[in-house]
Amino acid sequence: MSIHMVDTLNEGYRKSLTGLFLVLVFFLGAPLAGQVADRQPQQLEGVGVEEHLGDTIPLDLEFTDQFGQPVKLANYFHKGKPVVLVLSYYNCPMLCPMVLSGIAHTADSLSWAPGSEYQILTVSINPRETAELAKTEHDRYVGGMKTPVGPRGWVFHVGEEANIKRLADAVGFQYKYLDDKQQYAHPAVYFVLSEEGKITRYLYGIHQKRKTLRLALVEASHGKIGNTIDKVLLYCCQYDPSSGTYVTAANRVMNLVAISTALVLGSVLGAFWWHEKRKKSHT
Repeated sequence: MSIHMVDTLNEGYRKSLTGLFLVLVFFLGAPLAGQVADRQPQQLEGVGVEEHLGDTIPLDLEFTDQFGQPVKLANYFHKGKPVVLVLSYYNCPMLCPMVLSGIAHTADSLSWAPGSEYQILTVSINPRETAELAKTEHDRYVGGMKTPVGPRGWVFHVGEEANIKRLADAVGFQYKYLDDKQQYAHPAVYFVLSEEGKITRYLYGIHQKRKTLRLALVEASHGKIGNTIDKVLLYCCQYDPSSGTYVTAANRVMNLVAISTALVLGSVLGAFWWHEKRKKSHT
């Protein structure tokens, strides 16, 4: 084996270890994060998420889509559809492919199609990446999905550093370029936005449960998508940041039971009174 091949293998091995290390740091949960806080590598300081729930992202920002066309974020909003935003980069050796595969898998499990009931946007945080690379990544993930995705149902973008930074700051996505690794350190998170561009939910991790993404989209759409069962589930559940899922809220369930009981009782009494009134009118 040549020295060049050995160096190539070693470099690939180092990149894989680096990617695995970042995954372990970000996604083994809060308990582990607390244990290693005192010895967190300096290069990872300032990397994470600062939630800006309720804020609206700057819709005037312009990026270049996978077709090489300039497009403003405003083009994807005010269309009556919630939006899932993913910040990543296309030459990422490990974490980003896992995140993008995760959203593709979860989207495939829904009965809704990107481009129909909701929209997915991916924006690269690497200003050196090109539209051609974005097209390659689009074809890789969208092409592997079973769900039919509209021509602009899941759009991949690249852009200028200033615009990337403004978008990242707006959603609280804190990342850092590691010169020695030639990689970006960043968290794994999906941002769910309303049709007005308002941040309604942060979904953390590589893979989201179908129910979690579905209810987040129902919530972001203000109930415009989803069936009656979805809306009842959303009423009975609330998002739990510690578990990253929607959990049953006992007080909401009790309220729903009370309302249902009152409706049933009212219907029975109404029918009884109506029947008695008819009997009296015929006597």
